[in-house]
Parts: sequence; C-alpha cells; structure tokens
Amino acid sequence: MDVDLEILPGLSDRRAVVGWMVLAFLLTFLVTRLVTRAIRTGRGPFRDASVGGVHLHHEVYGIFLLLGTGTLEFTYRPGPPWVQVLAVLFGAGAALTLDEFALWLHLEDVYWSREGRSSIDAVLVALVVGGLLLVGANPFDADDADSELLLWITVMVNLLLALAAILKGRVVLGVVGVFVPLVALVGAVRLARPGSFWAHRRYRPGSRQRARAEARFPAGRRTRWDALVDLFTEVPPRPAPPAAAPPPRPG
Repeated sequence: MDVDLEILPGLSDRRAVVGWMVLAFLLTFLVTRLVTRAIRTGRGPFRDASVGGVHLHHEVYGIFLLLGTGTLEFTYRPGPPWVQVLAVLFGAGAALTLDEFALWLHLEDVYWSREGRSSIDAVLVALVVGGLLLVGANPFDADDADSELLLWITVMVNLLLALAAILKGRVVLGVVGVFVPLVALVGAVRLARPGSFWAHRRYRPGSRQRARAEARFPAGRRTRWDALVDLFTEVPPRPAPPAAAPPPRPG
C-alpha cells in the first residue's frame, strides 16, 4: 500500500487542532451547565453577571471569543502552539454561544423552559460534527477524487439529501449525512416528523402521509435523543389537561 508521507503530518496536525477544539467545546459546555445550575439553585459562589442592571448572558462572552479567535486566525495564520491555543478558545466560545442557542433563536430568555431544550440539541449536533471531523470525515476532501467536477456534483447531491433529511425533522441524520452520503439518503427517504417543515408543506391534513407520520410519531413520544437531552437540562412538568366537566344530573 502506497502512503504519501508528505500528507500524513499535515493530516495529523489538522486532527490534533480539531481534537483540542472539540475537547475545549465539551469541557466548556459541561462546566457552563454546572455553573448555571448552581446559580439557579443558589449553591456555590456563582451569581448572574450584569452590566448597568442588564443581565449579561454567557453567549456574549462566546460571541467575543469567536470574533477574536476568527480575526487572529485569518490575520496571522499562526503555527503551533498558538494555533492550538486559538482552537481551544474557539471551542470554548462556540460552546458558550451554542449553550444559549435557544435564546438567540426565540429572542427571549428560555434557557430553563421547554424551548430551551433546542440549545442542548444544537450542542449535541455540534459535538457530532466535531467527532466526525476528528475521525477524518470530510465531504470536501479532494485528495482521493478522480475528477474535481465529479467531486462537486457528489457533494451537492449529498448536501441536498442532507437538507431534505433536516427539513423532515431528522436533524441528526441530516447533519451526519453531510459527511456520510448513505446516512443522508436514509434520512431523505424516511417519513417526516409531523411538526417538521416538510410535513407542514407536503403532508396535507387528512392525507394518508399525515396519518402515517402522526401514527409513527405520536404526541408526547420520547426518544433516546430526548433522554440524552434530559441529562443536561431541567424542564418544568407539562400542565395537566383540564378535567372534563361532570355530566349534568337528571332532573
């Protein structure tokens, strides 16, 4: 087996940088969740930060870290060890920002509400992407491609399949499918979730597809992904449905 020894060091260095970024992302997310929970329960020395009476969310620190590290990387293109330092800072900034993804999605403080669960979804999806990059998955790698035109056609088809999977509410399959074409195809051809954009636009009320989707994904159905999200968030219980009025007594 022929191995290009000139490519391997560069590939190893690239994965090392991604490894530092993913590690910093994961540790920052875990520490942030521990600190925010401590603040919520009044334990420990941690308190909410505020400037001029305005609560300062930790996504603000994350945004500034992302802007700073991106500027330094594009301006100076540093080598080791500074590129690893920037990777750590970028991973930390991304974690702080995505941990409050629901806030900038809904434009209100929904951190501990049901809507806030989308922040955990965003963080876990980002970890999936980081893990795929860490093991060397790269949909834009032209090293093994026989034709650049064929490569870009394959990438575009794969991205369209991944987009279809995401629009069907199969976000994890869609994101993984960006890197693994077969997964994108599986997500694109499967049934859409009833609350997805695809179902709202393509499954008419009363249609057989709508009925199949609602039977496959009944309201309140929980998945392993929901159980994973539960580990990192706190959700208030659903309000009990109003009790039915008792039937009127005869006479």
